[in-house]
Amino acid sequence: MQALEEIGGAIAAVADRVGSSVVGIGSRRRGSGIVVADGQVATNAHNLRGDEVTVTFADGRRATGRVAGVDVEGDLAVIAVDTGSSPAIAWADSVDLTVGTPVFGVSATTGGGPRVTIGHVSATERAFRGPRGRRIGGSVEHTAPLAPGSSGGPIVDAEGRLLGIDTNRLGEGFYLAIPADAGLRERLAALARGEAPSTPRLGIAVAPAMVARRLRRSVGLSDREGLLVRDVEPDSPAARAGLAEGDLIVSAGGRATTDLDVLQDVLASTPPPFELTILRGEEERTVSVGGEADATGEA
Repeated sequence: MQALEEIGGAIAAVADRVGSSVVGIGSRRRGSGIVVADGQVATNAHNLRGDEVTVTFADGRRATGRVAGVDVEGDLAVIAVDTGSSPAIAWADSVDLTVGTPVFGVSATTGGGPRVTIGHVSATERAFRGPRGRRIGGSVEHTAPLAPGSSGGPIVDAEGRLLGIDTNRLGEGFYLAIPADAGLRERLAALARGEAPSTPRLGIAVAPAMVARRLRRSVGLSDREGLLVRDVEPDSPAARAGLAEGDLIVSAGGRATTDLDVLQDVLASTPPPFELTILRGEEERTVSVGGEADATGEA
C-alpha cells in the first residue's frame, strides 16, 4: 500500500510541475505539445495541418499559432504562439536514459488538464519511420501508457524535467520518444528561428533489392544485391555524377546498399564527395558524388 501511495504522490507531483507546460495541438486535438520557451511550443511534425495551428493550454485558453519551423524528416516542429502565463518546461541537466529508468508520460486532454502516466525505459537506440518514411534513429523506447493524441508531449523525470518528446507507438504498450539531449535543443532553436534543416538527396528513384534482382534476371543479367535506379532527376547530384536509369547501386561510401536505409544513412552522415559503386549491365564502375545535395526527397 505504501508503494502505491508513493507512486500516486509522484504522479501528482509531476502533474503539478509539468501540467501547465503541456498543450493540445489542433482544433480537434490531433496531438500534444510542450512550451519550450516564451512564445514557443514544440510538437511533432505529423501533428500539423497547414501553417496555422490551434493551441489549447492547460487552463482552457485557446490561441492560434503559426508554424515557425518544421523538420518533416525528423518529425519535429516549433509553433510561434502567445504562451501567456504557461511556463517553459525545465530540461534535464543530462539525458542518460538506460533500460529500467523510470519515466512519466504527460499529454494534453480534451478537458485541458494533463494526463500523467508512469513507466520505464524498455530499450534505447530504437528507430522509427518519419512522416515521409525516412528512418529516424536514436529513439528511446518506454512503457508509460499514452492515449491517442499524446504524440508531441513530453516524457519527464520525477522532478518534471524534460527527458524526451513522444512521437510513435509500437504495438501495444511500448512507445518511442526523441531524447531531449543537446542536439534536440539545437534543432528546436533552429526551427524557432525559421531555419529548415537540409536533407541531403541524390535525386533518384530506386527499386528495392528484391525487385532489382527480379528485373536483372528477366533481362539475363547476374544477381547482385543493390538498389536499381528507376529515374534520375535532371541536374541533380546523381545526374551530375553520371548515374543513369538501369544502374544498380551496390555500395555507397564503402557500405553495401542492401536497402534504401543504408543509402539514406550515408547521405545524411557523409559529406560530399563520396563514392558510389554501381553495376551498369555487367560492368562495375565507381562514380563520385561531389556536388551540393538537394534539400528534400527520398534518395
